Amino acid sequence: MTSHHVHRRLPAALLVALAAFATPSFAAEPARTMSASVPAPSSGANTHVHGQGAALDVRFAYDPDQQALRVDYKLRNVGTAALAVFDRGDRHAVASGRQKVGAIVPPAWRDQAGDVTLSHLALPLADPAPTAPVRSLALKLAPGVESSGRFAFAVPGLQAPRRLRWCLGVAAFADTDFDTPERVGALEIWRASYAVSERQQMLCTPWFDVARGAFEA
Repeated sequence: MTSHHVHRRLPAALLVALAAFATPSFAAEPARTMSASVPAPSSGANTHVHGQGAALDVRFAYDPDQQALRVDYKLRNVGTAALAVFDRGDRHAVASGRQKVGAIVPPAWRDQAGDVTLSHLALPLADPAPTAPVRSLALKLAPGVESSGRFAFAVPGLQAPRRLRWCLGVAAFADTDFDTPERVGALEIWRASYAVSERQQMLCTPWFDVARGAFEA
């Protein structure tokens, strides 16, 4: 379940970490998104993440009965240059009909002993390179503009997570790293080069303690 609307550099060592999010072994089971029939949790917790030229406000609402997390967020470009925001999936998924251009996609995820990290990131070129390489899509966000989004994720398996967090990749928008723009209403969606995965910044929320229903300080 997603919605969106728009109002008016990492070192090479992190490439390995980013690649881990892209491999099939990242999750033992496929992600499940909440259906429209699943009611929204009645309470939640808010947090703020500030990055270089970006301010991110996030609300987590966790439903223990469904083991489902709803994430509502607003990202504002507080810098002087445009930003690329990597919550729009990849071109291969669009071409195969698995997602629509401009839609906010389900996150990648990783479970480390009950600590579950969700992520929307620009992905590097896989090694070895596949026959049909996956190129990340990005929303172009102009200075002073805010983008709002929402997604939901049901944690697979019988064991409830201990902690949850979400990371959003953003990068300065450089013309040399993006091409083939598509317009969806007021949105500009661009294809990203693989190089951008090395210089994106990851805006990560603090850990959300499921038992307490609150973010850690």
